[in-house]
Amino acid sequence: MKAFAIDAYKAPLKLRELPEPVARAGEVIVSIEAASVNPIDVKVASGAFKAILPYDMPLVLGHDLAGIVTAVGPGVSHAKVGDAVIACAGGDGIGTFAERIAIAETDIAKKPSNLDMTEAASLPLVALTAWQVLVERAQIKPGQRILIHAGSGGVGTVAIQLAKHLGAYVATTVSTSNVELARSLGADVIIDYLMESFDHIMTDYDVVLHTLDDKVLERSLRVLKPGGKLISISGPPDPAFAKAIGANWIVRQILKLTSAGIRRKARQQGIDYSFLFMRSDGGQLAEIARLAEAGIIRPVIDQVFAFEDAPAALDRSASGRARGKIVVRGHGSALRPEA
Repeated sequence: MKAFAIDAYKAPLKLRELPEPVARAGEVIVSIEAASVNPIDVKVASGAFKAILPYDMPLVLGHDLAGIVTAVGPGVSHAKVGDAVIACAGGDGIGTFAERIAIAETDIAKKPSNLDMTEAASLPLVALTAWQVLVERAQIKPGQRILIHAGSGGVGTVAIQLAKHLGAYVATTVSTSNVELARSLGADVIIDYLMESFDHIMTDYDVVLHTLDDKVLERSLRVLKPGGKLISISGPPDPAFAKAIGANWIVRQILKLTSAGIRRKARQQGIDYSFLFMRSDGGQLAEIARLAEAGIIRPVIDQVFAFEDAPAALDRSASGRARGKIVVRGHGSALRPEA
């Protein structure tokens, strides 16, 4: 099958002919109609996670997919051939920039019936991230105040909508050109970071979802009330994360050291700092699909690329200028009607 892979970290993304995937026990084969690009794909290709997530080469990139189940392995109990599904491939099983993939049945969910394949493929990783931050980690309650950084990005566009659904009072930071987008998604307070400093005008927030750099991370402490939660998906990883992934002693010490500064400052202010690394979860994805079908969460698409232009899609993500999600149509999918 055709797939886009790298032969080494920091090497160019190249089209390869690779063996067909085989469904092991509990897995299904999905013919990929569309895949979306996430910043983590750029980081994986750069080797940013090689110490904690070692991959074999050649490595097919890509986490998100929407497609059709074409085969099921032993022990699969619910999925069947012909199902239209969405999924986020995680761990060492990534590889959605390909024609087909073998993926655990527990990682897939039925595609929202009101979304086409391109729209559906844009949701899994960012929506799971938003769900795990807001529902699991923050346990957002109605009336709580949350600041969501980078509200026009992939995670931000979904997180604003989900937080509003949960009853939160939502603030977000965006550039001037994305103020109207943030407003259309339901944000109550919109900070144009080109014109204002969020930490100079915001106080007494319960939760901050951090997606940016270390400077913004530290400034975010200033807007939280004592007992507030600062949850970062861009780091630095903390000791709890190292324990969760079963990191060796050396990696645990490195992560403990790199996060020591922000953890100390947060503790001094009575704030809980934690790092979240999204995990695949088909059950949560099914809940997200239901919200999409109800019109509560709608995808925001930045740009759609043909399969052969996957390297350009990765470059677009690396630019940091995407407004919503970047999607790659599956090989040959342009010849088929959207399902």
